[in-house]
Amino acid sequence: MKNACLLACLLTFGTLGLTARTAAPASAQNAGSMAISAAATPPQGQIPPASQTFTGKIAQTDGKFVLQDSTDNGTFLLDDQETAREFNGKNVKVTGTLDPNNHIIHVVDIQEA
Repeated sequence: MKNACLLACLLTFGTLGLTARTAAPASAQNAGSMAISAAATPPQGQIPPASQTFTGKIAQTDGKFVLQDSTDNGTFLLDDQETAREFNGKNVKVTGTLDPNNHIIHVVDIQEA
């Protein structure tokens, strides 16, 4: 009797474990594809920002690399600090998208001007 009960429990839990293992990857794959789809599609009614070109000089302010824009004398934080470091003190052309609310340029490329 004890052995029969033990066997029934093992079969039940074993089946549940097998079901959980096979179901988890499918839902993980669906969640991943949903995240990719959501990231690739901008919210309805919004146009993704286009890249722009900014010219100026890379400088360091409060330990952060910024672009001192030569056209309007604005200063913009660069989100790619490692690449900006290579151009410190140089006149550059930065390609990226501007976050005007936070004065940040999301860098696509930096080239010496």
